[in-house]
Formats: sequence, C-alpha cells, structure tokens
Amino acid sequence: MTEENVLQMQKEREAEPRRGVGPLIPPLSEGQRPLRQQVFERIRAAGLIPRITLARELAVSPASVTTITQELIEAGLIEELPAPRDPEATGRGRPAVALGVRTGAHRVAGMKLSDREHTAVIVDFAGTLIADDVIPRRPGPLSLTDLLDAVETLLDRVCAKAGLARADLSAVGIGVPGFVDVAEGMVLWSSVLTERQVPLAAAAAARLSLPVSIDNDANLVALAELWFGAGRALSDFAVVTIEHGVGMGFVMNHRIYRGAQRLGMELGHTKVQLDGALCRCGQRGCLEAYVADYALAREASTALNWGHKEGQPINVLLESLYDHAKAGNATARSIFRRAGRYLAVGLSNVINLFDPALIILSGERMRYDYLYAAETLAEMDSLAIDTGRPRPPIEIHAWGDLLWAHGAAALALSAVTEGLLAPAAREIAAQ
Repeated sequence: MTEENVLQMQKEREAEPRRGVGPLIPPLSEGQRPLRQQVFERIRAAGLIPRITLARELAVSPASVTTITQELIEAGLIEELPAPRDPEATGRGRPAVALGVRTGAHRVAGMKLSDREHTAVIVDFAGTLIADDVIPRRPGPLSLTDLLDAVETLLDRVCAKAGLARADLSAVGIGVPGFVDVAEGMVLWSSVLTERQVPLAAAAAARLSLPVSIDNDANLVALAELWFGAGRALSDFAVVTIEHGVGMGFVMNHRIYRGAQRLGMELGHTKVQLDGALCRCGQRGCLEAYVADYALAREASTALNWGHKEGQPINVLLESLYDHAKAGNATARSIFRRAGRYLAVGLSNVINLFDPALIILSGERMRYDYLYAAETLAEMDSLAIDTGRPRPPIEIHAWGDLLWAHGAAALALSAVTEGLLAPAAREIAAQ
C-alpha cells in the first residue's frame, strides 16, 4: 500500500461522522479518576462534544473544562472540530465548535489467540478500525516461542495492511483463553500454551519492542461490548462466551470485574456434576465439559459411533453434528438438548448471583441455535429464583473472533490512556 493510499484512507475516515467509543458513564458517578482523564474519556465516548456540554455533564465549571481541554489540545490528544449543525438553524453566527479525539495521536493493535486461529485489528486513538487480519494455526497447545512467533507474524501482517510500521503503534493488547492475571501479565494456564505460569505480557513486549497488556479472552468480549457494542450505556451486564471453552466476562459499574486475585468469573469451571465429565482444565464436572465444542464432539463420537471420524478437526465434526440435528436425527438433537440444559443451569446461576441488566451470549458456537432453544430458556427461567420480576433479557451475538480482537484493542487503548492521563494513579495501584 502506497503512502498516498494510506493518506487517502485516513482522510476518508476523518470525514466520517464521529460515533464515539467507550462506556457511557452517567455524570457524577465516578469521582475517583483524575478529572483530566474523565474529560478525555467523555470526549472519546461522545465522538464529538461541545465544551459547555462537558462542563454540564461533569458538573464542573466551564473555566475548568476550558483549562483542561486546552492542555489536552496542546498535548495532541484532542482537537477542535466543526460541530454538527442543526439543519433547522438559520443563524449566521460563529461556527459551532466541538471537541473530538485526535485520531492519529496513537494507534494500537488488539489480538485474540485461540485454539483454531489468531485474529488482529489495528485501531486509531478514537477506536476506529484501520485494518484487520487472521491467520490459521495448527491444533493443540504451542510452546511460548512458537506462540510469540505467531504473534509477531500476525502483527507484521496487520501492520502491513494498515500501511504502518510496528514502531508506529503505542501498545498491543492480547487475549488468550484460560486463567490470566491482567495486573501481572501472567498466564497461569491456557489451552493455547504448553507451559503454565507464563509471563506472556513481558515476553511479548520483549519480542515486539512494544508495551503489551494481556487478559482472559472472555473479559475482552465484555470489554468489546462495553466499548463498541450493546453494553456501552449499561452499568452492569454479563457476557457468556461459548466456543472452544465456556467463558464469562462481567461488567460492574461500567468496569470489568475480575475478582480479588483477578482470576474470577470462570463460569465454565463452575461445577454442574460431581465426578462428572473430564474438563480440559483437568477437573471433572465443569460446565465447560458439557457445553464447549470439544464436549459436543466427544458426545457425538460416542453416541453416533463416529470413531471412524477420529482425527477430523472439531469444527468439521460439529458442522456434521449440526447438519444431522437439522435433518431430524434424534441422537444429534439430544446432544444439543443436553448441552442446552447444562447451559440453562449456568445461566440461571449467573442470574441468581449477579442479577445483571443484560446477558449476552457470544461466540461462534451461538450459530448452533439448539443451545439456546426455547426449551433451554424456559428451563433457565424455572431454575432462576422466582422474584415476581422479569428476568434479565438475553441477546445472542454470534460475532466472529474480530470482536474479541476489538476487545484486546480496547484493553491497549485503556493502558495508553491511563499512562498518559493518570500515571500517578497507576503507580499507586502497582504498589
């Protein structure tokens, strides 16, 4: 891609209406974050916003907003842009001015590393997509060296698509399945790694020569919904992901909740059967061992006598199982029905524990509608506590892996923003 093409693409992006990204936090609900950071994040969430509106929503004086926004303009983080005109306005006065994020101030990459493929996106400082890419991978866990090779290859490919050098990025966010400590950058266990207790963030940062943040991939789906999707205006919601495993991300007060040791929300490893089916985590009776793709494939191989299909990719087996169910095969339908009943148990527990405003079922496996058939939702209703009030709504988002990578990009944008606008707070939190 030539420099002229890259500049043309950038002009086209800048000409598009600003939609805004990030959580839409109500005014006066968050006083602990530095005011500069609150101002910046509200500008980013709005897309475009006048100073007077900023002052009103943050309940601070217009003079304070003017001072802070001028500092942010001088720092190159925001800029003044023409405000959208009211089509009914006829006045000739001075053109209205609004504030928006300076899109070219920083660019970040987000990646999802999974059991089947790796995906990546690059977004600008306003969260607008610049480029994306996908690379397949061989099945089974990888050594840290092989995983870093894949990360480096994918990053260079997506940078080439964006017309950027690796050094043009300010940060990288990476999501992996498993138990991940986001603060320490440590992967305690993951299905994509052969080793345990892997300092993946530090290893990837050393390999890429860029700051790297990592998190559990289900947390990043929740982060993607919080920044770009259905959760932007919600203070509390849950995302349950069903793919190679079963994950959960939970947003509480507009922030990802991870637990005291940052390893919570492992819905897939809650127990639904004592001494039950073997889970890939090594324990038995986990919800994941009845709902995840490898669980469905295992059931199909046994119940349908598919021993001759051993060695086929799981996604091929699942497509065949789904085709059999759609064609009326009672055994294939019963496999999905059983998985759906266990899913109903898991979802009812989420409702009873957290009472979220919304539950989002996400992941490629949500294409298999038997998992959330009417009987499944009815069973979930019967298992949830009857309070006399309606249960939380459930939405099905059968997004691909690019949504997960967008969540990783949001993680990187958050890290860049924190570093620029709240360095003192980060130092205190690290102590």
